[in-house]
Amino acid sequence: MRRPVLRSCCWAGRWLRPRAVSRAAAARPVDLAYNLINGRNSETPLVFLHGLLGSKSNFHSISKALFQRTGRTVVTVDSRNHGDSGHSPVMTYEAMSLDLQNMLNKLELPECILLGHSMGGKIAMTTALQNPRLVKKLVVVDISPVRTISQTAFPDYIAAMKAVTVDATLSRSSARTQADKQLQLCIKDARTRQFILTNLVECNGQYIWRVNLEAIANSLDYLLGFPDFNTPFTAPTIFLGGVNSSYISSKEYPEIKRLFPNSIIQHVPEAGHWVHSEKPYDFINAICAFLGTS
Repeated sequence: MRRPVLRSCCWAGRWLRPRAVSRAAAARPVDLAYNLINGRNSETPLVFLHGLLGSKSNFHSISKALFQRTGRTVVTVDSRNHGDSGHSPVMTYEAMSLDLQNMLNKLELPECILLGHSMGGKIAMTTALQNPRLVKKLVVVDISPVRTISQTAFPDYIAAMKAVTVDATLSRSSARTQADKQLQLCIKDARTRQFILTNLVECNGQYIWRVNLEAIANSLDYLLGFPDFNTPFTAPTIFLGGVNSSYISSKEYPEIKRLFPNSIIQHVPEAGHWVHSEKPYDFINAICAFLGTS
């Protein structure tokens, strides 16, 4: 039986294909999927933004733990072209920030504490720099406001995902096993493969990647960069990296301090790029300390 190549994700029953980006599409916000836990108090809500190829489920346990520790309302968000959110050929940080601001407006949240990992950290930084009144405090997880192309393996991940083929007749667990074996050819780290495989879903009788791979691939060069800003964000900010990761290094400190002068930089021991999943207890403690919560 022919095994279909996993191309782009389908949205609302349609296959998405690359197309020219119109000015209207570039300016139109995308509706974002989110999970919300209503807080026990009126403290400023926490809003979580995942990284590239991730989803709101990446922060499921962390968000519940921080809700228990702080009593705050917690919102976890799927960025455009990820998870259950809408798709668009546009993947600029300005556009993704507009999505977020549109969602917060609909939720009637005039102020929040933004926490973003990797790509989500760049969306969070862009939002804070564009609309500082919206962000009371900022948490940036293992990313810097600079170009990161020399440090990332994401081009290899996307190429590996595009090459995967899966039998449509398989059960979901068998489909994941089949895809995993193929990803092993290019991606040796089992944790990374499991992270990527969270995007493998069944749609209309076929297995697909729910992320919009075409839009991401076409925008990857931009996603690995960061927009130019001249006016700093002066509210409290923490850059929280992993000791075993190079995404927040001393060479980036001057740019961090230029754009975020009221920031502190911490590294979690024995953690890599996925700080929150590798060292969740240390991660939660660091966030609570930054928020002033016991």
